[in-house]
Amino acid sequence: MPGSREDTMNYLEDYYSHYDEEGRLLSRHGQVEYLTTMKYIRECLSRVSDPDILEIGAGTGRYSVTLAKQGYRVTAVELIAHNLELLKRKLDGSERITAIQGNALDLSMLPDAKFSLTMVLGPMYHLYTREEKLRALSEAVRVTKPGGYILVAYCMNEPTVIQYVFGLNKLREVTEHNMLTPDWHCKSEPKDLFEMVRTEEIAKLDAEVPVKRIKLVAADGATNYRRDLIDAMDDETFARWMDYHFTICERQDLIGASHHTLDILKKE
Repeated sequence: MPGSREDTMNYLEDYYSHYDEEGRLLSRHGQVEYLTTMKYIRECLSRVSDPDILEIGAGTGRYSVTLAKQGYRVTAVELIAHNLELLKRKLDGSERITAIQGNALDLSMLPDAKFSLTMVLGPMYHLYTREEKLRALSEAVRVTKPGGYILVAYCMNEPTVIQYVFGLNKLREVTEHNMLTPDWHCKSEPKDLFEMVRTEEIAKLDAEVPVKRIKLVAADGATNYRRDLIDAMDDETFARWMDYHFTICERQDLIGASHHTLDILKKE
């Protein structure tokens, strides 16, 4: 069973104080996830007037600060103090952004139906029960305007089995620690840092809240299976890779094999 919220906080504080998440998104292979997410953010923003944007779990501000510097009105909520400090250092005071420390499970500091675009691009990675995931999703929906968009990112189960369990020869270890179900679903707790899901679990969560799914997208597709290859590409080849990725990233037969997915919802 997952540990306490205090345990979770301690593990996350330690992890994000030492891990360069910004560097990952700036790497060639990390750019695929970033460029894909930005593509769909822009699509959603193009459908609303005078958008008010919320990012829950804003991290170091890779998305929030970028959007604020593009002139959008942004509220960034981040759980980890270290990340929030890095986010604030990127601001020069001209941006229309409010950055606050807060928890995806309790957004009581924010009013109902305020935001036209709500992004949950990290919290679901670190929520270990269905109840927590549903609470975070419900809070994101609550603060979104009717007709507004909610973008939710998830880490997927099958790439972890393929690349970690088998690729890194961890089968004996995860079996001894009872980290796999009989049907090969990864079992996580706070010390493991990341929670893995399957597409059917995402659909079941969506069914519990007043939303309509617009798209479920493979945010990085096959990219992380071939990181070295992607990182070694020249600009022209990488541009062609992105063209290929964008061509197939909405194909539902491939979604579950992507390391990250982006669930695009519209509040009813």
